[in-house]
Amino acid sequence: MQLNDLIKVGKILGTHGYKGTVKVMPLTDFPERFRPQQRFIINQGANLVEFTLETSSPHRGQLLIKFKELNSLEEAERYRNAYIHVEPKDLHTLPEGHYYHFQLVGMEVYDAEKGYLGKLTEILETGANDVYVVRSDRYGEVLIPAIAQVIGEVDVKQNRIQVNLLPGLLEEDF
Repeated sequence: MQLNDLIKVGKILGTHGYKGTVKVMPLTDFPERFRPQQRFIINQGANLVEFTLETSSPHRGQLLIKFKELNSLEEAERYRNAYIHVEPKDLHTLPEGHYYHFQLVGMEVYDAEKGYLGKLTEILETGANDVYVVRSDRYGEVLIPAIAQVIGEVDVKQNRIQVNLLPGLLEEDF
């Protein structure tokens, strides 16, 4: 398994106590995934290490997690700022029409009128709705609101997103 094949679900921010417990910032919409006996992969530099979750509890907007393999403050400290990953097969199934960001980034984006716009390179989380950043040779950077009236069909198998741009989203519209 390569690091590029894994999905980040948390980040170890530091330690808690002296028995190997770590403070984790969840990077998932499914914090319930952090349950006993669940296996996770943590990158420590270039190394990928598998850990089994022993206990997890909420703590000030974060999680306190004890992995079976970490039994001291010193061992846990080695993983400060490391990311916690899962394999794609361990992801929660999303409702139809919903996608993980990693599934969308890299897709080709087409507009119903203008044709090929470019590749989706980044997704900005703004609170109200996500914004897709599309890099285009023709239009430069295009910011597309991820709302129902703009996003048409998303075809993961074809690596393609069909959009219906609102007036004013492209510089040439002005």
